[in-house]
Amino acid sequence: MQARMSAGSVIALLLGVTVTSAPVPSFAAWEPARPVELIVPAGTGGGADQMARVIQGIISKHNLMKQPMIVVNKAGGAGGEGFLDVKASRNNPHKLIITLSNLFTTPLATGIPFSYKDITPVTMMALDEFVLWVNADKPYKTAKEYVEAIKSGSDGQFRMGGTGSKQEDQIITVALEKATGKKLTYIPYKGGGEVAVQLVGNHIDSTVNNPIEAVAQWRGGKLRPLCVFDSKQLDYNDKVTSEHSWSEVPTCKSQGLDVEYVMLRGIFMPSGATPDQVAYYVDLMKKVRETPEWAQLMKDGAFNQTALTGPDFVKWVDAAEKTHETLMKESGFLAAASQ
Repeated sequence: MQARMSAGSVIALLLGVTVTSAPVPSFAAWEPARPVELIVPAGTGGGADQMARVIQGIISKHNLMKQPMIVVNKAGGAGGEGFLDVKASRNNPHKLIITLSNLFTTPLATGIPFSYKDITPVTMMALDEFVLWVNADKPYKTAKEYVEAIKSGSDGQFRMGGTGSKQEDQIITVALEKATGKKLTYIPYKGGGEVAVQLVGNHIDSTVNNPIEAVAQWRGGKLRPLCVFDSKQLDYNDKVTSEHSWSEVPTCKSQGLDVEYVMLRGIFMPSGATPDQVAYYVDLMKKVRETPEWAQLMKDGAFNQTALTGPDFVKWVDAAEKTHETLMKESGFLAAASQ
């Protein structure tokens, strides 16, 4: 019986070409073809910068990516420089940005033409805590004692240092003002690392730095944590200093400060990203979170280790944007165009 010829074979014979049997090529999943930039929309030494550099180090040490990762700080305009850079990089899968709350606060405070919807959500790496810190040489052993000192002082007497203006640190400062009935003098700095140094030097009276931004100074006996702005105490029981662990730091609410706030540490990429490109970075960051170095960072910084991707992450970000719009409005921080 004569074998039936395929349409392709007939066409090949008509064109006078030889038909050979060859395997169908398989296309590998997408991966970076050149170095990947990780933008930090904040200054050096702060929580986002530290996390970005840990991620960079883990990827390099464990050979998780064939291409190198390059960390680039773009802190101008309260991080707006970094966000607008990524917004303008549509269809560039070789650029990532690590986000914090200025993803929401900077557009609301400055009116720059940007929102999280202009970029592509990849994954929530963790949630960061905020802690009320004082210099260890000060007499305040508890948040209650410090609050009483603020209440008995004059307006503007106590200086709160923070990262940037009209950002999360100042939002918490406004909440403290409402709780104490006293104005605080808020002094903005470029990054959380600088904020901690200023507190060690007694140039300010307190900060609300993230744990990772001040843990070295606490370990060195220079700073003292008074309370954490979360609904529950931290879960880390290992000693950070010779005597104390993160789990011993009480909540601010238990100290009479009814203020709660946690912050996103997430990874985004430019708009126009394909599903394969997003999936690559989701998998890459999952591998990062599985390393011992990441576990150590989480412990040192007392992070809430919630991790989200896909629709769950988008839902969380959308709700966080609405929450920050409310907080910024209540604090009087909205740009005229946003009101």
